[in-house]
Amino acid sequence: MLTDCSSSSFRGAVAPKLKAEVQLQQTDETKLYNSALNAKMLSFYFKFFERCGVVISSSQQGAVQQRCFQVELLLTMAASSELQLDHLPSDPLLHVLSYLSFRDLVHCSYASKRLNELSKHNPLWKRHCCKHWLLTDADRLQRGLSWYGLFKHYYSDLGRYIQYYVVLKKAWEKLKSFLQQRCPRMIVSLKDGATEGELDDIEAQIRCKLPDDYRCSYRIHNGQKLVIPGLMGSMSLSNHYRSEVLLDVETAAGGFQHRKGMRRSLPLTFCFHTGLSQYVALEDAEGRKKGESFYPCPDQTAQDPSAIDMFITGSSFLDWFSTYVNNVVTGEYPIIKDQIFRYTHEKGCVATTGDITVSVSTSFLPELSSVHPPHFFFTYRIRIEMSRSASPDAACQLDSRYWKITTSDGNVEEVQGPGVVGEFPVMTPGKVHEYASCTTFSTPSEFMEGHYTFHRLANKEDVFQVAIPRFHMVCPPYREPESRTQKASTSHTTPNDNDGEDDDDDHDRGRFGGLRGINISALEGSRCPKFT
Repeated sequence: MLTDCSSSSFRGAVAPKLKAEVQLQQTDETKLYNSALNAKMLSFYFKFFERCGVVISSSQQGAVQQRCFQVELLLTMAASSELQLDHLPSDPLLHVLSYLSFRDLVHCSYASKRLNELSKHNPLWKRHCCKHWLLTDADRLQRGLSWYGLFKHYYSDLGRYIQYYVVLKKAWEKLKSFLQQRCPRMIVSLKDGATEGELDDIEAQIRCKLPDDYRCSYRIHNGQKLVIPGLMGSMSLSNHYRSEVLLDVETAAGGFQHRKGMRRSLPLTFCFHTGLSQYVALEDAEGRKKGESFYPCPDQTAQDPSAIDMFITGSSFLDWFSTYVNNVVTGEYPIIKDQIFRYTHEKGCVATTGDITVSVSTSFLPELSSVHPPHFFFTYRIRIEMSRSASPDAACQLDSRYWKITTSDGNVEEVQGPGVVGEFPVMTPGKVHEYASCTTFSTPSEFMEGHYTFHRLANKEDVFQVAIPRFHMVCPPYREPESRTQKASTSHTTPNDNDGEDDDDDHDRGRFGGLRGINISALEGSRCPKFT
């Protein structure tokens, strides 16, 4: 046993009994020959390997940069009584070691004293520290450790998350950098990361394991304070507002669901105004898959109050969070009045007529939707802009709108009306007019297109039309509860007219008073105007 190798816990975790491989990656610039391994040194090593009983053909020698050499070459060399590994130059060996993964590098350190010393070479571990923990020279100097020691330090604390850490750490850094100047209040609301002990205590409290990608993210930031606006997006209409907070793990544990229909589900987000939460499934249960994130949606046609439909928002926490961050930092989700609005803009959904350009973005509102009965609520935001280079004589005013709506079952509806949301905007060079409206459908997807009618301010008789590009509205994939799917083979079943009631047992509702049902009748008098 090599006493100067890594700690026993580190060796046990990092050095599995696996056959390590050295991947000499193919490059265009023939990296191997431009390094310390020049042609003469290669020839020496090929002869040396032959003495070990390892035959390397001429074709293999010519393709050495494109082949995988197992670490057994080095181990065989170290074990042979005829070889003097200590007499070999270090540079070629270090070059070979530089292709090893960190696990293989530690495994290789068991072979001999010489390889043990070489495997701790600082530049080797600098690469792994940068790759797996995103560390810099400043981090190493601050810790006062070697790169090898720094890697050990981070691995002992975060090693279980090594497959997730880089993706989630980068996502958090990108999100914070993007929001720092745009939504500083959100950055201030973020909490410091939780400790391993705190996450273990939560698991003991809810008696269920948290997904490693969830734990990894919460080691970086333990959600946010319960403030408005929420980090996970907002939506605002004339009579409706939603803003979702990313819950800290302690608050989330208080809302962990035990009741039938939502068993083993942990809330990820919460909205004070609507009671809406997104959840993550901690186990396979009741038609949910472990790790999935979803919006619950009570089946209002079922007699059983535990019948819960689900709008799926991610296949895992990593997928859910990284996708959201990408939409924010790429500008897919616009920042409006210091808040992230979860509108999505379909590529190509822009139409220009003369000097006027119209673009459309859409959003699905799960809190106002249901699968049974089929009632899918969408909002769309339209931007109308007149070019700055337009002539002043091009100034005009919007008179009316025309919509052609096509649902996924093939039905077509045409709608006409004056103005937009009760307004008749005047467009002048460089002016932008934006408005939001909403609509409902009985099918999960549909598209709309149409045109506006304008007249010139200088001549009211000069009337013209401006195209509105086709845009699609599609609800997220949804899944029905097992109780329903066992009775029907199709995913979209025909709803009946029997209204069920939500479960009013307070002791089953968790910290937030349970799931918020969708009261369709309460919306009748306050629904947004259709197709405005």
